[in-house]
Amino acid sequence: MEKMTLTDQSGALTTVDLRMRQGSLTVDDIPRPAAPDEETVGRVRQIIAQVRAEGDVALRSLTKELDGVDPVSLVLGREQMEEAFHSLATELAQALTVAHRRIQQVYEAEVPTSSRVSADGITVVRRNVPVRSAGCYVPGGSARYPSTVLHTATVAAVAGVEHIVVATPPSPEGSVDAPTLAAAFVAGVEAVYPIGGAQAIAALAYGTESIERVDTIAGPGNLYVALAKAQVALDVGIGSSFAGPSEVVVIADPSVDPRYAALDLAVQAEHGPHGLAWLVTWDEQYLHDVDRALVAYVDSAPRLGAIRSTLANNGYAALVRGREQALELANLIAPEHLELLYQDGEKDAALVKSAGVTFVGIDGTAAFGDYVAGPSHVLPTYGTARFASGLGLEDFYRRQHTVLIGPSAIDELGWAVEEIAKVEGLYAHAESIAIRRRS
Repeated sequence: MEKMTLTDQSGALTTVDLRMRQGSLTVDDIPRPAAPDEETVGRVRQIIAQVRAEGDVALRSLTKELDGVDPVSLVLGREQMEEAFHSLATELAQALTVAHRRIQQVYEAEVPTSSRVSADGITVVRRNVPVRSAGCYVPGGSARYPSTVLHTATVAAVAGVEHIVVATPPSPEGSVDAPTLAAAFVAGVEAVYPIGGAQAIAALAYGTESIERVDTIAGPGNLYVALAKAQVALDVGIGSSFAGPSEVVVIADPSVDPRYAALDLAVQAEHGPHGLAWLVTWDEQYLHDVDRALVAYVDSAPRLGAIRSTLANNGYAALVRGREQALELANLIAPEHLELLYQDGEKDAALVKSAGVTFVGIDGTAAFGDYVAGPSHVLPTYGTARFASGLGLEDFYRRQHTVLIGPSAIDELGWAVEEIAKVEGLYAHAESIAIRRRS
């Protein structure tokens, strides 16, 4: 890799030229964000242990230490949420309602039905049983994310979860901003906890005096949050996969205004550091045009620092031979968001094997997905889209089977149980069938 020479500014992308690469691409051909260091992993472990040992006292002290805030209250209820909703400007209240409706529509269409299969004297019934409670983590700090409230709590509600709560970093005043509280009201959230970071994940997983432990935790977050979820995964369900810092791969060609591609890279980069932003194209001049447009935007961007940090560490521009190699590269990166930002991109969508969500069309900016497209914007990151999906109904329920054994099952299938049990040396298994056959 070599740094682009067209500009010295920190928003420039790093060029990866793969046009002469022989054979198939491999993971060694693509740079990855650095793995978490042991110090960070250890600090997260300490925070979790402190919350488990000290409960509310730990939540208050850690929030003051890490966020510089003393929470007014550790629990905000429906009354505060409703008050926040009615305080919003009409347009914002309507926008939250529209987003909620669209998410709800998408997931209501995906609700699975029960099944019943009968053969050889055995009937198997499958039911989808929702978890009793879910905790939705909503990032905060440098930005507010009422959209994440909707993209987590709405999915849980459609799945049938009875108790839904939200944890989010407090505002400088020690509470939670009105738009986030309002979104919680729209989504039917029961309580909001002004607690963020690894300490919030620990509280949701293990409970404190004020916070009841939940069955499942869902929602994106920074590195500390993602590591905390990984560490508590044996004790609580974790919705979706490694939903960490934001990522995007934009595949584009000269048929698309370079400013579109540049802004779509900035869309995810402005979430902050540790994310990933790739431009992939087969036209060298277009690459330079997009980079210039990106630098021009970054120079005056309101979130300049966040974008520059992301692009300086993990911002790349890949030159490839054509669409086939572009898609091959995208599948290796396995990004959270993938944009096919060129004419006839829909034909290539079926070739995408590893992406959290794919946006198709010249107007296919991932910004639609962050707000109103419908599918949850809680998506797998750090390459986990190779084997994981975005947040869905299945993250909030368990498949349970009921097996009804009829009288004919012993005659129809009992012999098969005996044969397999004996070859495995599990003679009680075999005898449990044999005694019934003799009766």
